[in-house]
Amino acid sequence: MGKNEKTSLGRALVKHHNHMIQETKEKGKYYNNQNKKVLESVTEVSDIDAIIEQAEEAERLFAIHHDSATPVPINLDTGSSSSGITAKEWKEQRMREEALHASSLQVPRRPHWTPKMNVEQLDANEKQAFLTWRRKLASLEENEKLVLTPFEKNLDIWRQLWRVLERSDLIVMVVDARDPLFYRCPDLEAYAREIDEHKKTMLLVNKADLLPSYVREKWAEYFSRNNILFVFWSAKAATATLEGKPLKEQWKSPDTSQKTDDPAVKVYGRDELLDRLKLEALEIVKTRKSRGVSATSAESQREQVVVGFVGYPNVGKSSTINALVGQKRTGVTSTPGKTKHFQTLIISEELMLCDCPGLVFPSFSSSRYEMIASGVLPIDRMTEHREAVKVVAECVPRQAIEDVYNISLPKPKTYEPQSRPPLASELLRTYCLSRGYVAASGLPDETRAARQILKDYIDGKLPHFSMPPEMAQDDENETAETQEEAPDVGLGLDQVLDDLSSFDLANGLGSSKKKQVESHKQHKKPHKKK
Repeated sequence: MGKNEKTSLGRALVKHHNHMIQETKEKGKYYNNQNKKVLESVTEVSDIDAIIEQAEEAERLFAIHHDSATPVPINLDTGSSSSGITAKEWKEQRMREEALHASSLQVPRRPHWTPKMNVEQLDANEKQAFLTWRRKLASLEENEKLVLTPFEKNLDIWRQLWRVLERSDLIVMVVDARDPLFYRCPDLEAYAREIDEHKKTMLLVNKADLLPSYVREKWAEYFSRNNILFVFWSAKAATATLEGKPLKEQWKSPDTSQKTDDPAVKVYGRDELLDRLKLEALEIVKTRKSRGVSATSAESQREQVVVGFVGYPNVGKSSTINALVGQKRTGVTSTPGKTKHFQTLIISEELMLCDCPGLVFPSFSSSRYEMIASGVLPIDRMTEHREAVKVVAECVPRQAIEDVYNISLPKPKTYEPQSRPPLASELLRTYCLSRGYVAASGLPDETRAARQILKDYIDGKLPHFSMPPEMAQDDENETAETQEEAPDVGLGLDQVLDDLSSFDLANGLGSSKKKQVESHKQHKKPHKKK
């Protein structure tokens, strides 16, 4: 073999080696991007993303099933085109439509599968079932009287939920005590019973120590009357007790103490909750065995009962897991969607916990700003800060806002209802004035103030809570009767002029004109005496 042939062979080997390294890098980048896509929670999509996703799914389904898939229409315009009706009539129509289509709000079901299926077939079936589910929700979004909240649109996140539901004996749905029904998903309970009729779902009402005792009593009556299994709990209180640290002021009000004679109203401690979870799960396993239900191979091999935790982001699910385990095993942050993969945690020889990533379930809502104020959507992605603060101003009493922030909000005008909540602009400007928040333009920094107010609202610094549906309806009727009985104060000319002058002063119009006149008077030359 000559020298040139050896050189050519060496160059070919080096070139082949470099080519293999390049392919390995490209594969690594591909799988890295795939993993990033799996770990990312997607609750909102733009028009371009929706079109690309629909085209890819339609092309894939056509190749597999030789059947064209119609594009998924996603209506991003939630505004109403109707006019000529009052806000009350529009609200009544929206409530009727929500009640009519309530059964259509379902979580995606995992299609039937067998261990004999290969990965490609299983993946194709799951994607087709998921696309069909998306189409059903898209048809609801075409109804202008219905507003769907942003919900999870990543199939891999729903796959985590499917596995948790299949593995668990008892499903624990963690909800926020200040509005439990907002975070409850009834269809998830129905889906758990479809998988196994013996599975039970328990509502873990977290942050219960933020509620007065009489409110917890009303909610306990409502849950018991509707046959809902529930437990009051506080992850922050349990963590503070475990670490020996004092609680913040809003978490240790004397009216929300755990000392009560009624076991249904008290806030459970860590050991009490673990005993209750183990007891409920063991009863499910015993009932299943007594009725002769054959367990799967995985269930027959394990020794512990499994309790699965599901719920919305930022309801305290990870904090609850850490408090029950006794140490930090899952990441906790105020940003929704910290947990990405489900994980199993062994508590004892008889009990195992299974933590599922936080999921935004499809539901009806009046606006997406309620989701931001509830902590479900990140505050940093907020665009209309006044709309989000408006939710806070309507839920928190005026006196409570003034006491917490030590401010004095503008009083309603004489021709306005004296019981109206403060406007978002009034709250933001007053808060900026008291804290000295000024933007670069010299105007009040309302964006910074809105973020701080929303964080205080979510963390419990601003007290608020909702009542059960029956009591909430009675309160609305009483408010309507009070407004009807209130005397109708006419809007006089003097009041209009005062309101306009105050508006001018607030915007620097009236004061500048006055200064200009005074300045003209000061610089006016005196007449010379002849």
